Amino acid sequence: MEKSLVEKLQSFEQLKDVPPEQLQWLINHSTHYTLPEGEYLFKSGNPIDHTYFILQGAYRILLNTSNQQMDLGVNEEGDITGYLPFSRGKNSRAFGLVIRDLEVLTFPKTLEKELIANNYELTAALVQAMTSRVREFTALQKQNEKMMALGKLSAGLAHELNNPAAAIVRGSSELRKHLQLQPEAFKKVINIKMTAEQIDGVNAILFNRLQSKPAPLSLMERTECEDEIIDWLEDHNIPHDEDTAENLVEFGFEEEDFDKILELVPEADLGPVLKWISNNLTTERLVEDIQEASDRISSLIGSVKSYTHMDQASERHMADVHQGIRNTLTMLNHKIKKSNITVEYNLDDSIGDIPIVVSAMNQVWTNVIDNAIDAMENTPNPVLQISTIKDGNFAKIQIIDNGPGIPDDVLSRIWDPFFTTKEMGKGTGMGLEVVQQIVSQHYGKVTVHSQPGRTLFEFCFPRTI
Repeated sequence: MEKSLVEKLQSFEQLKDVPPEQLQWLINHSTHYTLPEGEYLFKSGNPIDHTYFILQGAYRILLNTSNQQMDLGVNEEGDITGYLPFSRGKNSRAFGLVIRDLEVLTFPKTLEKELIANNYELTAALVQAMTSRVREFTALQKQNEKMMALGKLSAGLAHELNNPAAAIVRGSSELRKHLQLQPEAFKKVINIKMTAEQIDGVNAILFNRLQSKPAPLSLMERTECEDEIIDWLEDHNIPHDEDTAENLVEFGFEEEDFDKILELVPEADLGPVLKWISNNLTTERLVEDIQEASDRISSLIGSVKSYTHMDQASERHMADVHQGIRNTLTMLNHKIKKSNITVEYNLDDSIGDIPIVVSAMNQVWTNVIDNAIDAMENTPNPVLQISTIKDGNFAKIQIIDNGPGIPDDVLSRIWDPFFTTKEMGKGTGMGLEVVQQIVSQHYGKVTVHSQPGRTLFEFCFPRTI
């Protein structure tokens, strides 16, 4: 025997304690219908003016972002959605796509006052449903905010790691090819008759240049030095190529070095000796490139570990706030470079360590700095200023950008939950609410002052626990 509509509603977890006569009142004032698979229960932009009781079937909640469609989950038999008493939502931001033929009871928003006035238990049940929905939605939004932040950081980090990783691959490949050519040059060198003192003299000149590599030259200076070396080599009838001249100039070799070598080596053997020196310089250069790239990767990994503070408990302890800001800027470095932003520091080292949860505080810096970077997107000569100030028993941290500023009507709402001025897909509106929560948990205070060309976020934290 098929259940009555009252029995179906009584099977809802939220409505199980509602008196049958109130459920019957709800049925009498609702529309009962079915929707086939592929239809929409609601669409993005539609007014939220009905409460939906899903009696059978299911629909999928889809949110269109700037470049993709996000699946927020499935509602099915026993779920209540749409408008609920005292909720403030006006228009839907998502689509409800039916995935199994849907039997639904629809109650109009226009009867809300009558519902509240005459049906206490039903109203209480629907308010409880709204509370649960807000709690679940908030948790989902916070998770989305974290995932979006992680996506931004991972994209930037991947880009930062890609350059040194590619340099290592490229350098190791060149080094292998270079070493494969060494035996041929070695044959010419091994046939040279030189005393131990002469060999030591040549080695001394080589090692002196390896240990005192000069500062980089301008293109004009470099070209001039290469021309002088090529002229010297040609004057002494020594075969040469561009690589030899480039290597010798890069490591600071000058004509006087060649004159010293000429005093130690017969002129007929000078060509193989200089080629041997050039080969050693090439090996040194490639090893330096690989080491520099490896150090860069190691530094980035260290910044990631420090940023996440993965080896520390989630409790306040004395830590360097400057290091956290630097690590955050390292994580966002790709985005900073992409926007050609100049970062200026004015740090007061006398602040010392302050009591913070490092990973939570890094989330604060990430949200605020990321917003500042986005705000300066179309700003000519964008500048991000980071300042810290010791103020008695308090530490002040200032993050300033020279973007267009925050309009007054927006400034009054930036701490509201879910409020965002970013286009769909760029944020969930949780960022600054999370910032305020974390600052409050640290017994601190955050203030914002904004005008065209200057937006200041100032944080104030106690310096002692």
